[in-house]
Amino acid sequence: MRLLSALLAAWLVWAPAASAQDSRQLFQRIDAIAAELEKISGLRLKHRVPSDYITKAKVNEFLKKRVKEVASPEDIRAEELTLKKFGLVPPDFDLAKNTVDLLTEQAAAFYDYNEKKLFITESTSTDSQEPVLVHELAHALADQNFNLAKFIRQGRKSDDGATARLAVMEGQASWLMAEFLARRTGQSLKDSPALLSMMSKMTEGGAGQYPVFDQAPLYLRETLVFPYTSGMLFQHAVFLRDGQEAFAQVFRHPPVSTQQILHADKYFSGLAPTQPELPEAPRERGYKALVGGTLGELDHAVLLEQFGSKALAEELAPHWRGSQFELRENRKQKRVVLLYAVEWDDAASAERYFRFYRQAMAGKWKKMEIESSSPDSLTGSGDDGRFILRRAGTVVSSIEGFAPAVN
Repeated sequence: MRLLSALLAAWLVWAPAASAQDSRQLFQRIDAIAAELEKISGLRLKHRVPSDYITKAKVNEFLKKRVKEVASPEDIRAEELTLKKFGLVPPDFDLAKNTVDLLTEQAAAFYDYNEKKLFITESTSTDSQEPVLVHELAHALADQNFNLAKFIRQGRKSDDGATARLAVMEGQASWLMAEFLARRTGQSLKDSPALLSMMSKMTEGGAGQYPVFDQAPLYLRETLVFPYTSGMLFQHAVFLRDGQEAFAQVFRHPPVSTQQILHADKYFSGLAPTQPELPEAPRERGYKALVGGTLGELDHAVLLEQFGSKALAEELAPHWRGSQFELRENRKQKRVVLLYAVEWDDAASAERYFRFYRQAMAGKWKKMEIESSSPDSLTGSGDDGRFILRRAGTVVSSIEGFAPAVN
């Protein structure tokens, strides 16, 4: 399970920070706000939600504690190694520390679905306090109807599926917050595509205000923003189709991939990811499976942008059909091997990705030596050992990190 997804659940980020006036009157508006959210969603708040302010220091303490609750040191190490093997973070990157620092900086408010209580950070500007309260009350509304802790746990079988579920949670809360604000001005997201677009991009602002975010790897930045922006657009698409029933539908029948979040038509049609077979690794003693999982369309879009371009990511990532990876470790040799396979919806897209991934390997390593090359195969060695990259039809696969020659 992704550490960021586990920690981010039920948080609101990117509200403007300023010297806030500690107005305890804010929480007196909870009943009126809840009544409006009930009217919009058709859901019912079964009991009042305890609320309080919290300092950034306490947020940091909470996050450090939550890290220990949601992931063991070995789990974090395995996730960190995965990101490094794909080149998504630098070799010296500390995943736990950077994730906690990033969320501490960004947090405007959060709903603790274990304690059933919401908090607003004291540094959140006075003008932003009511909107973030609306967002967190939307989480409480979902929790009292669908049990958010259970909802998150049920998605842990797939990394990509877990991110999709997070997008359901944050996307719905973001949509309800935006609709609440729109109705204040006599408008509705349903009738205003321009307003929807503007509201969905609220978390994309703030360049220069958040140094930790600005310096974070592209992967962390994109996965932090995705649940709010793409999740909100997904919720809107389901709402346009199903009306009020959409707010329950996404929890009762959650999307199974980030692709379904990005392309609601694939959610409606039930298009599930494929599971391409991993390449067969050379038989070597001393290797044990460390971690396995899925890389979704979102992950591949980040890879394509980081080692290619945003235009390439927008063109090619939607052709993704499924992917698997596995890390195998030989602790005695201090060697970690990556097995990776990704399927595309046509051979042309697979050919294009094969050429791209060759470029990506050269980009993530300081040195790369080619031994043999053909239109569908590449062998050689990089920083962490030998590799073989292949394309067979619509599937591109690689084995990276073995010391002996790969045959």
